[in-house]
Amino acid sequence: MAEAVGEGGSVTGLDLSSDFLVRAEEIVKETGYSGRVTLKTGDVNALPFDDNTFDWAWSANLVGYHSALKPIVSVGELVRVVRPGGAVAIIFWSSQQLLSGHPMLEARLNATTPGIAPFTTGMSPDSHSLRGLGWFRALRLMDVRAFTFLGDVRAPLSDEMKDAMASLFEMRWGGAKSEVSHGVWDEYHRLCQPESGEFILNLEDYYAFFTYTMFAGVVGE
Repeated sequence: MAEAVGEGGSVTGLDLSSDFLVRAEEIVKETGYSGRVTLKTGDVNALPFDDNTFDWAWSANLVGYHSALKPIVSVGELVRVVRPGGAVAIIFWSSQQLLSGHPMLEARLNATTPGIAPFTTGMSPDSHSLRGLGWFRALRLMDVRAFTFLGDVRAPLSDEMKDAMASLFEMRWGGAKSEVSHGVWDEYHRLCQPESGEFILNLEDYYAFFTYTMFAGVVGE
């Protein structure tokens, strides 16, 4: 982002997590952008900035994705702090195929509460992340667009990538035990735990993909 705005621009990062901000500060120093990047603690539902402060605002895996937030309020805050003619964008994880060769297992895991998170049973359909075009239009953003980006991983995987993927398995399905049969849970452990002799990430032909979806629009006059 600092490269995108150039030497004459500046970037402000905001998060509630002090751990994330500490790590972000380390990255800023490592990359040499300390003079162009400012980090701040704050809540996206009540941004600590005046109206019309920024040329653009964006959120990754939070606004429109986090189940504890009301998306129309959060997007509205992003719109509030952006000048007319500026851009607002949100991007979030939207799908995955991670257990190659085991589509039934993955489908069963995805049908659990952790598997469909952050959407949960009882939430309004309008709160689902893929309904974001409606939020943008309700807030009268112009030139509203949607994009989907594909990422993939393939063997051979580095140890670092295996650790990251194992953490992803745990994040997506680690809490699903009470909602699946013993057989499904045993198969999940057999394929998705690094200590297993059948750990799926050790396959020579392992391949998986995931998508991110972005909604973007322009703030009107």
